Amino acid sequence: MGKVGKRTKKAMEAFNGKSNVSIEEAVKLVKSNATAKFDETIEIAMNLGVDTRHADQMVRGVVGLPNGTGKSMRVAVFARDAKAQEAKDAGADIVGAEDLMETVQAGTIDFDRCIATPDMMPIVGRLGKVLGPRNLMPNPKVGTVTVDVTEAVKAAKGGEVQFRAEKGGVVHAGIGKASFDEKQLVENVNAFIDAVAKAKPTGTKGSYMKGITLSSTMGPGVTVSIDKSAG
Repeated sequence: MGKVGKRTKKAMEAFNGKSNVSIEEAVKLVKSNATAKFDETIEIAMNLGVDTRHADQMVRGVVGLPNGTGKSMRVAVFARDAKAQEAKDAGADIVGAEDLMETVQAGTIDFDRCIATPDMMPIVGRLGKVLGPRNLMPNPKVGTVTVDVTEAVKAAKGGEVQFRAEKGGVVHAGIGKASFDEKQLVENVNAFIDAVAKAKPTGTKGSYMKGITLSSTMGPGVTVSIDKSAG
């Protein structure tokens, strides 16, 4: 292992011997050791007992965090005419059709969430290879392919988090900032765990939730007890 900085060493000492703690304890530890010069993101990683190679074991969903994420979301909307205007009025950062498709194809992705009206999917479908791996592909299951663009834009801007199990069955997301108070972070963690629990696929065999870890952008992680998180 390379040289460990003073801040990292201090954080690692604080975390030493701490594992399988309650959500409240985990939040307290992670928050108190997020001492970087910027407002660190508090992140959650959940290890699930699913094999994402099977369609009936895919975990995906969306959750509105009670206290938002603390991150300002840039939202792109694929829409035309009246729906394009509606998206702009709702606060979308980028609105377009073929022109937006060409921008994305050229490699410029200046947004964190992508929404499309159903009639735009033939165009958006061509961007699957670009948007898919970044978890930006609009999908009716998480409300990002919709005629109600106003609601979708407002939800994205208001702290809604999308999640999807990646290879190995890991789901991760930013669930707030170190500047949030502990109660806000605990509420957000509980809401996220609850949403992932409800998204349990029908094809899952055996134990579903295998591990939960909380960390900050620059800090070490601490494992949360599955039993204590189920409360």
